[in-house]
Order: sequence, then C-alpha cells, then structure tokens
Amino acid sequence: MGLHVESRPSDSPYIERVWRSSSHDIARMTSIATAHWELVLWEHRGQVSVAVRGPETAASTAPVPEDATFFGITFPLGTSMPHLPSGRLVNGAVEIPGATRRSFWLKGSTWRLPGYDNAEAFVRRMVREGVVDCDPIVATVLRGAAPDVSERTVQRRFMAATGLTRGAAQRISRARQAAVLIQEGTPVGDVIHRLGYFDQPHLARSLTRYVGRTATQLSAQKPDEPLSLLYKT
Repeated sequence: MGLHVESRPSDSPYIERVWRSSSHDIARMTSIATAHWELVLWEHRGQVSVAVRGPETAASTAPVPEDATFFGITFPLGTSMPHLPSGRLVNGAVEIPGATRRSFWLKGSTWRLPGYDNAEAFVRRMVREGVVDCDPIVATVLRGAAPDVSERTVQRRFMAATGLTRGAAQRISRARQAAVLIQEGTPVGDVIHRLGYFDQPHLARSLTRYVGRTATQLSAQKPDEPLSLLYKT
C-alpha cells in the first residue's frame, strides 16, 4: 500500500533516469527538491495526462490521486526543450493538451506514448526533431572540465539551460546525496565529512529545506508520508 516506485538508469546521454510508479491508499507524498526537469505521464480513472515538470527548489507536500499509474523520463542537467524556457518550468509544470491512451501532441507533431522499456527510442526522436537540445558548455562543466569561455558566460548558459544557478543545483544535489547515504545507514558524521557540510546544523537545515525530512526521519523504516523518487547517482 502507498506509493510504489521503480526506476532505472539509462545509457542515453539525454536521459538521467526512467521511472514508473503506482498509488494505492495514499493521499499525499513529500516531493523532494530536484534540479532536473521531467516528462511525466499519468493515468487516473481512464484519463491520460502528460506534462513537462520543471526543477523544484524546495521540498513540498504534493497530492497523489488514488489508484493512479505514473511514468516519467528525467532529463540530465544541460538538456532543455528550447520551445519551453527553463525559467518558466522552475517550481511548476506545463500540461500538454490532447493526450489519449495512445498519443499526444507536441510541438506540431503526434507522438505515441512512451513506456518504461522504450524511453530511449522516444528521446532519440525528440533529439532528432529538435524538441530536446543539450548545451555543450553546461555538459563540459558538469564533467568537471573547464570550457573556453568566461565564468560569467558559464553562469548565464547554466541558468538558461536549467533555470537554476550552479550553486542552487549543487545544493539540491548534495542534499539528495545526503538523504540517500543516511537511508543506507551511513553515520551522520560521515555524511557531513564526505559531502562538505560545515556541521550537523548545516546538514539538518539542508535536509529540511530540500528533502523535507530530518536525518532521524530518513533513518526510520516506515515514514509517515512517502517520498518522491530518490536514487543513488
């Protein structure tokens, strides 16, 4: 009972994660902050909906429809939909109208609904038709290399591609990593040292803001409210 979530990585450079979930006897969940945007499809009472959901800069409580199924493709930092500015998606979503159980309409074309096992083929078409693009400068920075442009240009391009500053994206990512480590049983002191937090209060503030949980709550076997997708990168 609750929210069952399954996910997998991908060998596509344009996909961060593919996931699916179903809900039973649950009314709400904690949506964890994320620096990534997603294409999300869900079916509830025979009605199919499709939306592009943007980065979330803080944890929040989100309603969960009863007996619904969900599918999502999470895209890596640096990718974007040029016709949907990233800044417009931060802490929000754009629903795509006209979805049926077979297809939906996106940027002037009909698209068959993707699934858990064919997400890569679907995204390849998105890239081929220019629906999804990737900023090479952002990709270079994320690999740890130094692009041949000024820091100001890097910051501007990062913001344009993700809707976030590099600092905000890093803080969100670090909090998510901390949550995973704590759930795995890593002592809080080790998490602080490994991820570069100043001290325990600094970690606590970060977890509360971005994950919506304390370290003690993350360690509990049965949380009062399920979390959205949290995975090890």
